[in-house]
Amino acid sequence: MTNIVICGANGKMGKNIYACADERDDCKVIAGVDVFTKQYADFPIVEAPDKIPVKPDVIIDFSNPALLHNLLGYCLSTGTPLVIGSTGYSDEQIAQIKSAAQQIPIFFTFNMSLGINLLVQLAKKAASVLGDQFDIEIVEKHHNQKIDAPSGTAIMLANAINETLDNSKHYVYDRHSRRQKREKSEIGMHSIRGGTIVGEHDVIFAGHDEVITLSHSAASKAVFAAGAVNAAVFLKDKPAGLYDMSQMV
Repeated sequence: MTNIVICGANGKMGKNIYACADERDDCKVIAGVDVFTKQYADFPIVEAPDKIPVKPDVIIDFSNPALLHNLLGYCLSTGTPLVIGSTGYSDEQIAQIKSAAQQIPIFFTFNMSLGINLLVQLAKKAASVLGDQFDIEIVEKHHNQKIDAPSGTAIMLANAINETLDNSKHYVYDRHSRRQKREKSEIGMHSIRGGTIVGEHDVIFAGHDEVITLSHSAASKAVFAAGAVNAAVFLKDKPAGLYDMSQMV
């Protein structure tokens, strides 16, 4: 049995994670952390990590990057493994995550969906085959409440492609002020926000007289919740280190 604490418990993802865990026999949510401490299930919700009433086996975080410092502090002091599903971290915060992973197990990915992580592998394969013959553009669509842009998943896709191409590309996020032809060394990233779109990502390889598009669409947040719970069960009892979906699948 894996005892889980959900950080961001009263958010939409937090409640989806609880619903997913509640249907399983191999894990249980024992507490939550959220600035809004209203209880909706049979576990307490506290306002800060240092007030968690009992040490969990794993913490799943879908809160806000602003909480990272306190969350890492709790996990480092108690030796608690951490699954990070939030996005919008700065380069400095990502460095802090990597540093903490030298002491505790941390599962860190920009997207918990198995399908998205398959899309990453397909995009890397396409980039290795097509090379510099095709222009690469990434389009991501999300609901109108999402704060960060481009999405963490779009960045993850771009980074994976760029690493495959020996980091020869640079990213262009907006073209309205660029009065010039597209450079071969670009990966374009475009963000659309509207309605209740859960998450859609297209990776476009545009060549001479042909276009290849790799796509993923999430119909609900349940796919991310299931991935996060799977990651928590996977991470329990793992040694210190930085883990992601590639190790789990």
